[in-house]
Amino acid sequence: MKKTWFITGASRGFGRIWAQAALQRGDQVTATARNLADLDSLREQFGPAVLPLALDVTSTQQVQQVVQQAYSHFGRLDVLVNNAGASLFAATEEASDEQIHKLFDANYLGMVRVIRVALPLLRRQGSGHILGVSSGLGITSLPFLGFYSATKWAVEALHEALALEVKSFGIKVTLVEPGAYATGFSQSGQIADLLEPYAELRRQFLTRLTEVERGDPEATAEAILKLVDANDPPLRLGLGTTILPRARAAYAERLAIWESWEGVMNAAMGEPRKNDDPWLQQIIQGLAGRP
Repeated sequence: MKKTWFITGASRGFGRIWAQAALQRGDQVTATARNLADLDSLREQFGPAVLPLALDVTSTQQVQQVVQQAYSHFGRLDVLVNNAGASLFAATEEASDEQIHKLFDANYLGMVRVIRVALPLLRRQGSGHILGVSSGLGITSLPFLGFYSATKWAVEALHEALALEVKSFGIKVTLVEPGAYATGFSQSGQIADLLEPYAELRRQFLTRLTEVERGDPEATAEAILKLVDANDPPLRLGLGTTILPRARAAYAERLAIWESWEGVMNAAMGEPRKNDDPWLQQIIQGLAGRP
């Protein structure tokens, strides 16, 4: 059955590749980008099957308008792909408040805005699939990418909770976790001013990055199509050969540390007692009698 997509950040990279893959198989796509002219070639190639719209996900008003316009145009929404984002290369001490705020506004709050507008539409339909584009850096972080990783860890937590909240409405949720790919994404990111104490570490890290093998982003299209066609899609889908080894190593290390401190952790519980938190009781009482 033909699906209707809404994709943010469709001007280039994964968003563009996945939009083209969906359109080539006959689906309908609302493709959004900050610069509408970046979507001209999609319109020329696919005609009325694609609805190109300008969207800055940091604008609440524009998000509300564009999501509603797309839904009214095609009459439904089957796949929501939250792909728009930005990057920041900075040691924790190097980034400015403004750089950090802008990063979270684009990568995290931007996703929240789109999801919040789309959810009432999906609930009314009783169906839909939300894809939140995370990263391998949503599993483990790296030096100078801590703030970017933090946005992706926030995205991971958001979608974990969301999946539990909307399951009963027939809405599916998947975190897409790409490894390193040759999308050129990092070239458009911010780079914080260097603090001299970090110069040598920055040089070493950048040298390591040049040696990292990068996947072909075009190869991800088939995986995404299989994902949205699945009857029971996973909460997480890693893309590329690095994700599973990264996750295995990270969780093995975390479990080993927790287990080595298990005695201290358990002792910190004290004497367990019933939860009589008045705040929780107030919420429960407020729900009493609701249908």
